[in-house]
Formats: sequence, structure tokens, C-alpha cells
Amino acid sequence: MKALYELPAPAKLNLFLHVVGKRADGYHLLQSLFVPIDWMDTLHLERRGDGRLQRHDLRSPLPEDDLCLRAARLLREASGCEWGADIHIDKRIPSGAGMGGGSSDAATVLIGLNRLWGLNWSLARLAPLALRLGADVPFFLGSGPAFAEGVGELLQPTQFSGRRFAVIKPTAGLPTQAIFQSPHLMRSESLAIVAGSFAGTYLDCRNDLQAAAEAASEEVGQALRLLRARFGNSRMTGSGSAVFAEVAELVESASPQATRLEDCLQLPDRWEGRICRSLESLPLAGWIPG
Repeated sequence: MKALYELPAPAKLNLFLHVVGKRADGYHLLQSLFVPIDWMDTLHLERRGDGRLQRHDLRSPLPEDDLCLRAARLLREASGCEWGADIHIDKRIPSGAGMGGGSSDAATVLIGLNRLWGLNWSLARLAPLALRLGADVPFFLGSGPAFAEGVGELLQPTQFSGRRFAVIKPTAGLPTQAIFQSPHLMRSESLAIVAGSFAGTYLDCRNDLQAAAEAASEEVGQALRLLRARFGNSRMTGSGSAVFAEVAELVESASPQATRLEDCLQLPDRWEGRICRSLESLPLAGWIPG
């Protein structure tokens, strides 16, 4: 096998995010419901015999040493593999959205190169590498929706039936560290969650970072108000500036997977938006040996 093409790297939504404590090292302890959606990046991996690792950006340029290259380098160093790779990224998930796009790309690189290089590592061997790359990366190595604890790395798979969500990413970014240090940061009591289906219970929860984000960025508040006025609900996802609303009625689209929100909302210039569907499983869930 010399190449793998059209590898999906889906975004995720945090359907709620609670701040429930703080570790001695300063990291906040969280509880969240992670759900993958069909807003995706696409990666193409080609094996190289010279050991070099190169990234090729098919759309907007990414940072020079992004999570994809770091993931490939970490896997090669940990395994002692002498292969290299050309990593082509068709980047569609907005950066700085809090939707896990970079983490998903890194996980897809780990999964793809594990197969392309013939390593056949198990999830137990890949997961520690994923956590070294970022707290969200282990989720994208998993099977699908999950209840997350710790800093986001303690995952309990759960059932979550397919839903439609309107997702908006304003142009503004958010300084994550400042959000967590904001006097507007909210805190919640820890939830006792038993594995199973969340059904509609997440609607009773919230994102504890949202008040701090609205205080830091007028665009976040504007996006929340747009969605609330149109769909009757809205919430921030993650620690980025993207927001979402559950969509009860079907929005007609030429694409069965996603559509631009301009079909039902007038978004400001340079804002991005889609109607997305949640995924009941991650698309590469069966690629990692048991």
C-alpha cells in the first residue's frame, strides 16, 4: 500500500461544556458531550521512501508545524519506522472554531499512517500519542459520541441519535487562556453520567465558557442571537468562537449532508455557516486494530 486518499476528518460539537474544577497545574477540569458532525476536512496520505514528512495545503495555508506534522513525527519516533509521508490537507473546518478541526486532522494522520506504514498498532498504543498532541485528539480515535471528563481525555462512549445543527463561525477568534481566566467564567456541579443515550437532556445544560466569550467578542453574542431568533435555541461549542443551534425542521439542500446557512440566514461577510448532521459513529472507527 503506497497511498490512502479521501480520508475524512470530521469536526465535533460540544453539546454542553461544564467547568467542574481545576487541577494543581492550572488546567481546568471539564465535563462535556462530544458529538462528531459531517463538516469535515479531507486528507490524502502518500508513503515516502526517503523518510521525509511533508504537508501540502490544498486550501488556505496552515501553520508551518501543525498538529498533522507533529502527529506523523511522533508516530514515526515512537515506532522506529523509517517511512516518510506526504500529507495533503483539504481544510474546510474553520480554524479557531472550537470544533476540533486540528485535533481531528491529527487523529486521521495517526490512523492513516498506522495503516500506510504497516504498523497495525492498537488503540491502547495510539491513545497515549494522541493525548500528547492535545486533549481533544483521543476522542477522534474513538468510535463516536462520548461523554468527556478530565481535561477532555477521559471518554465514555454514548449513544446519540442523529440530529441537525446550524453551525456558525464568526470571523473573530477567542484567546482561550483569557477566556478561562475571565471573571465571567461560570462553573457547574459535576454530573454523574451513566453510559447510555443522552436523548434530549443536553438541552438543559450549557457551555460555562459562553458568558466569558460573549464579554470578549461581540461577534459571538451576535451569532448566538441570530441562531436563537431563527431556531429558538443557541449555544457556544468548545472554547472557540463557533456557535450552534439544533434545527428541528429540514432545510432543503442540494447536498444531503450540509448546506450553507445563507439558505435560511443572512450572515455577515466572511462568516461561515452550515446546516450539519451529527454522526452516530466516527468514519474511521473500524480502522484501528482491536
